[in-house]
Amino acid sequence: MAATATESKPALRLLGVRKNYGQVVAVAGVDLTIVEGEFFTLLGPSGSGKTTLLRMIAGFERPDSGKIELGGQDVTSMPPHMRNTNTVFQDYALFPHMTVGENIGYGLRIKRVPGAERKKRVERALQMVRLSGLENRKPNQLSGGQRQRVALARAVINEPEVLLLDEPLGALDLKLRQEMQIELKQIQKEVGITFIYVTHDQEEALTMSDRMAVMSNGQIEQIGSPVDVYERPATEFVAGFIGISNVLSREGMRFVVRPEKIRILAEGEVADPDMTVEQGTVEEVVYVGMSTRYVVRLGRGEQLVAVRQNMDAPGDAQNLQGRAVRLAWTKDHTFVLESKEK
Repeated sequence: MAATATESKPALRLLGVRKNYGQVVAVAGVDLTIVEGEFFTLLGPSGSGKTTLLRMIAGFERPDSGKIELGGQDVTSMPPHMRNTNTVFQDYALFPHMTVGENIGYGLRIKRVPGAERKKRVERALQMVRLSGLENRKPNQLSGGQRQRVALARAVINEPEVLLLDEPLGALDLKLRQEMQIELKQIQKEVGITFIYVTHDQEEALTMSDRMAVMSNGQIEQIGSPVDVYERPATEFVAGFIGISNVLSREGMRFVVRPEKIRILAEGEVADPDMTVEQGTVEEVVYVGMSTRYVVRLGRGEQLVAVRQNMDAPGDAQNLQGRAVRLAWTKDHTFVLESKEK
């Protein structure tokens, strides 16, 4: 990321933003600052408040209390068309009767941008999303990934201060979604526009974000870079929602250690002095392609998951099924969890 939240000018500030639907608290007093040029992701399960928060930033919903600032301007009561934002949705919302070029240039036409200038900017946008030569096609002549690119180009061409993306890759198959994650990040770097991205997909958030906020029950559980949030989860919810986590209790504290940080010691192998060592029995061996997952029941009854890369033949992993093993990890790979009252 080019700048941190303390170094750069805020593109967005939320101050105590709250939204209720009847007795249901959708967003519970969120404070958040996102800086210019940042790729920021709101990550959480269904019902966590992430989409409601995005809709309030866009102006589609009005907060019950709190303040929303875009580029230093209070837009809390401003309608969507008055805000310098654009939104990309999962269903693309393209005009079926218009060509690709007409769809992309629609916003410029509404703003009465002259035809020559509009054509030049549409051509540039087509190049950016790698759709040059397809400007005369209709949306129904495109693949899902191509339609997603058209929707993105249509939003970016208006040069909004903030681009809002509401699960835009959700309708794509896994392989195309993974390809588009990389492309979206590259496009964001190229145009330099602040992206605020909503998803429930942890891999998307980890792959694309400069920073991310993990949401639950209308609140932000943790904000940080993907590395910070994955490697140092602040709460048990974050540890459990992002990836696989082992949560253990010792001496009144709860801490987390990720499966890939756990070593299965070879028979007779001596652990380093600074390692925690636990004994257990392998209950399940799960082959998942690049790696194998081992479910181990510890002597005190707790269950741990360890992961090893498949450097050896797949059959070797199955040899551990039902066997006693020793698991080891270092202190710097464990993180104490906060006790967070809801």
